[in-house]
Amino acid sequence: MAFPTLHARAEAKNLEHRSVLTPTTAKKLLDAGYTVLVERSSTDPHYARIFQDEEFEQAGCTLVDEGSWKTAPTDRIILGLKELPEEDTPLSHTFVHFAHCYKEQGGWQDVLARFPRGGGTLYDLEFLQDSTGRRVAAFGYHAGFAGAALAVKTWAWQLTHPKGEPLPGLETFTDGRGFYNNESELVAQLKEDVAAGEKVAGRKPTSLVLGALGRCGSGAVDLLEKIGCSEIKKWDLAETSEKAGPYPEIVDSDLFVNCIYLSAKIPPFVNLESLKSPERKLSVVCDVSCDTTNLHNPIPIYDINTTFDKPTVDVPVEGDGPRLSVISIDHLPSALPRESSEAFSSALLPSLLALKDRATTPVWQGAEKLFQEKVHTLPGGVPKNEV
Repeated sequence: MAFPTLHARAEAKNLEHRSVLTPTTAKKLLDAGYTVLVERSSTDPHYARIFQDEEFEQAGCTLVDEGSWKTAPTDRIILGLKELPEEDTPLSHTFVHFAHCYKEQGGWQDVLARFPRGGGTLYDLEFLQDSTGRRVAAFGYHAGFAGAALAVKTWAWQLTHPKGEPLPGLETFTDGRGFYNNESELVAQLKEDVAAGEKVAGRKPTSLVLGALGRCGSGAVDLLEKIGCSEIKKWDLAETSEKAGPYPEIVDSDLFVNCIYLSAKIPPFVNLESLKSPERKLSVVCDVSCDTTNLHNPIPIYDINTTFDKPTVDVPVEGDGPRLSVISIDHLPSALPRESSEAFSSALLPSLLALKDRATTPVWQGAEKLFQEKVHTLPGGVPKNEV
C-alpha cells in the first residue's frame, strides 16, 4: 500500500500543550517514507504546543497553517490528541485522536455521528490495542503523576489558606505558563508545598491510590514517594474484590487518587453518605479517570470537569470534617507536556509506522472494527453520508 500523508493538527482544547507527534517521532516517520505535515502551533498561549514550530521544521516536516486539516484532501490521515471542537459539520477524513464518545459520555451521539455523516473514520487512541488486548500507548503514568501532584498541592493550599480560597490556576505556580517545564521543577515545588502544609498539620498527608498497580496508579505512587509522602495505601483488584464500596479507608485518608479504568457498573468507591463519617480526614479527591458524565461514575460526589485554570470544585459535606475539594481535569498530563508527549508518541510510533498497512495490521483493524460497531449503536441507526 502507498504511504498515506500524515497531517498533525494543532490542538483546539484550552490549556492543552501536548502533541501526538514530537520532532523525534516525526523524523522517524519521515525516514520511513511518510510525508508528515504539521500545523503551526497557535500563537495563543492557552493553546500553544510545547514543541516549537522550528523543532518540527528542523526534523524535516512541512509546516502548514493551523486548522488547515479542514480543507485538506480526504486521503490524508489527521493526527491529533484531544477531541475536536464541538461542531455539527460532517467529517470526511480518517482521524486518530481521543474522541471520548465510545463509553456513552455526555453528547457522545453528536460526536460519533459526524464521522459516518461525512464518510470519515475514527481510530480512537484510547482503544488502540495489541494482540493481547493491551493499549499500545497511553498517558496513564503521567496522568497519575500529575494528578497526585495537584492533590498534594491542594492539600497544602487548604491548610495554608483556611478561609476557603480555591486553589488558583496552574499559571500562578508556573510563571504564567500553565505547565511545568519538567518533572524536576514540579517535584521541587511540591516539596516546598508539603513543608508548608506540614507546618500547619504537624504531619505529611496520607494517601489512598486506587489502581496502584496500573500505569496511572504507578505514576501517582511514584510522585508521592518522590516528594516524601510515603504513607500510601496502594489498592488494586485484590483489595476491592474483597468487598464492595463505599470504602471507609478512603474517607480515613487525606488524599484519594482514583486511577481505576471504568469498564462496567460498580458500587461507588465513595459517596455523600460515606463522607458523613465523623472520622473523615479526606480533604482532596483527584479523579484521574475522570468519568464525570458516565452513568456509572464510581465517585458520585461531583458532576463537573475542572480545568487547569480552575483546578478544583468543592463538595458540600455535612459535619465538622475538613473542607473537601475534587480535581477532575481530563488532560492532566498536559501539566508535563514535553515529557508526557515524548513517552506517548514513542509508544505509539510502531503503530503509526504501520499505517500504510492498516488494512492488514491488527491494531488498526481492531480500531476500525470497533468504530463500525459503535456507529451501529447510534440511536436511529447509521447516519446517511451527507458528502
